[in-house]
Amino acid sequence: MNWWTKALKSLVSPDPQDRLDLFRIFPSIRRFLAARHNYAYMRIASDLLFMLVLIFGIFGPRDPERNIVVFLSWGVIWPAIVLSWFFVGRMWCGVCPFPGLGVFLQNKGLTLNLPVPRFLQKYGVYTSVFLLALIIWTEVVVGLDRSPVGTAIFLLSITFGAFLLSVLFPGQAWCRHLCPLGRISGAAATLSITEFRPDHDKCRGCTTFACKKGAPGKRGCPVYLGAFNVQNNLHCLVCGHCLPACDRDSPQLLLRNPYSELIRNKGRYITCTYIVPFLIGSQLARFFRETNGYGHLQALLGLSDAVLFSVLLLLGFGVVLGVISYGSRLFGITEDPMVGRFAPMVPILIPLAFCGELVYRMYYFTGGLGDFLPTAGRQFGLQFLEKLQFTVPEFPVQILAAVFMLNGTIAGCYILWQYCLRDFSGLVGFRNFLGINLLIITLLIAYLVVIF
Repeated sequence: MNWWTKALKSLVSPDPQDRLDLFRIFPSIRRFLAARHNYAYMRIASDLLFMLVLIFGIFGPRDPERNIVVFLSWGVIWPAIVLSWFFVGRMWCGVCPFPGLGVFLQNKGLTLNLPVPRFLQKYGVYTSVFLLALIIWTEVVVGLDRSPVGTAIFLLSITFGAFLLSVLFPGQAWCRHLCPLGRISGAAATLSITEFRPDHDKCRGCTTFACKKGAPGKRGCPVYLGAFNVQNNLHCLVCGHCLPACDRDSPQLLLRNPYSELIRNKGRYITCTYIVPFLIGSQLARFFRETNGYGHLQALLGLSDAVLFSVLLLLGFGVVLGVISYGSRLFGITEDPMVGRFAPMVPILIPLAFCGELVYRMYYFTGGLGDFLPTAGRQFGLQFLEKLQFTVPEFPVQILAAVFMLNGTIAGCYILWQYCLRDFSGLVGFRNFLGINLLIITLLIAYLVVIF
């Protein structure tokens, strides 16, 4: 069987045995990721782009129509990161510029190396979800995505959080426990077509745990995992530190069915349990805010934009949380003596949630793309660029948005079908099966109504 036939099978089959190790098929990928200087080059490029955004954001024009920082940050970089989730998981986190200053200080020995507090490990997920909610609220209500200096301050605030925790604790504690962008990236990475996993047969008998602790001249895992501990895509940064440290050639980069992890976990990831309902609720609120109905409702109720959007944000979160709770009950079982409580409705809605986020960012990208070069011309005095302004037609964007949302819905129905064939076989009756499908389709209709 040719490698491309195996690759196609691995993308279609939910069986873990059908995953394809890309390191084995393409050894050059492993060599590239294991060579730390390659990551250094990517990090330097990331740092330079980061510094460019900060400098132009703080010292450049305040008018977003005369400063490329806004579109560059919210229309190019962030949508590119969102799109990368579906292919390489959290690999962006491996070259993210936010922890750079803290890592530099740690390398110089300027850290207290305190043990990470238990409360941070236990309750960090709630804090990061709250921070994510704060970012989305600020982006929409305050107009963060239209403010160059606001964008720069936002990036600096995340950098400060990563810096502070690096001074207090070893490794990248901010990335592991508190980063809201890392948290949403981890939840989205459960949908990735690739996964970074150990070969446990090769790990057996290892006593050095170099992939976690490091080796002489080689840094260990920055988020305290190590390859042998990686069981899902939530926390692994795909940073490559474990590759040169491991002398057993255990780490693998596997091509897989993008829904296989969701089918296996059945809603046990607490990160996804809170991220998904908030993300869907916030997307419905954000899309609705762009419609004429939002203005009419605001005038009818006499509420400010900040208050009305906050109400819709909370309402959306509550409604989707209710949908998840009711849908999970239709499965007939939400607790297992081995794994504890789980919410099987959450993995079903994950594709819809992140397709919705992709569509939202796509609209921002297509809406500002035609004015990017003219904006650069106004900022740098290149008036001839003004003539290059254009408008992206709305119809093909709407068609693409509908395709994405339909794909997320079909993926959710597929995951439900796999549940009924496997773990919930005989537990979900036909009526409940139709009821869960109806909930999925109802959310799709809600999306289509507020989008179009």
